[in-house]
Amino acid sequence: MIERTGRKTRIHFAASPKVASQQAARRLREQYGDCPAAEADVIVALGGDGFMLETVHSQVGRMTPIFGMNFGSVGFLMNDFSEGDLVARIIRAKTTFIHPLRARGRDVRGRPFNALAFNEVSLLRETRQSAKLKVTIDDKERLDELVGDGVLVATPAGSTAYNLSAHGPILPLASRLLALTPLSVFRPRRWRGALLPHTVSIRFDVLEPDKRPVSAVADNQEFRDVAFIEIAEDPEITIGLLFDEDRDLDERILAEQFTQ
Repeated sequence: MIERTGRKTRIHFAASPKVASQQAARRLREQYGDCPAAEADVIVALGGDGFMLETVHSQVGRMTPIFGMNFGSVGFLMNDFSEGDLVARIIRAKTTFIHPLRARGRDVRGRPFNALAFNEVSLLRETRQSAKLKVTIDDKERLDELVGDGVLVATPAGSTAYNLSAHGPILPLASRLLALTPLSVFRPRRWRGALLPHTVSIRFDVLEPDKRPVSAVADNQEFRDVAFIEIAEDPEITIGLLFDEDRDLDERILAEQFTQ
């Protein structure tokens, strides 16, 4: 929630490249003004869920809350678009705090990588050969060989994205869980994934990486030919997403589970 301070709420408008988003941003800037992102009380993001994800990443280190308005297809992380009464909407909005996953690893050439993911980290086979992975959680081996197209780790905020398409569980934000979801698993044949406490550390080792190369994708960053990757929530990074009073994210997650 944005507190009233007796001064004008400073807004920075960010818009996706879509024509409709850009046109709306121009009208809103004329009506409400615009200031640099570094000086804003709130970022208003105009676009779809993908653009919201880009905006969230851009605010790491600033912690400026973000109010999204939908110009995309799904808009799960967005509010409905309306030009009127925007400041009042922002002041009344509920804040949902999210933390990213941090993914650290090395490729087969020994080169390190480090990335953040607010939705999910996924491991995917690069060729026709199935991926073979060893799964370790908090230093305890849980699967000595997972064979399939890959696997992903999703946050509650990202559980309705790729994770849901892969038949993973939808996670309420208050659940303090992570979803570990296999992608077209071949072995263990009956393994359907796991729900993990948000405090765990997850490690995937790629078995036979020369024959069965695997890439890692952390939101919009891809790393090829992975040897191993370690994934854990980063509690030091917090971003606030603002939602209209009747459209908070917990309600959307609940409603999604009853969609026919």
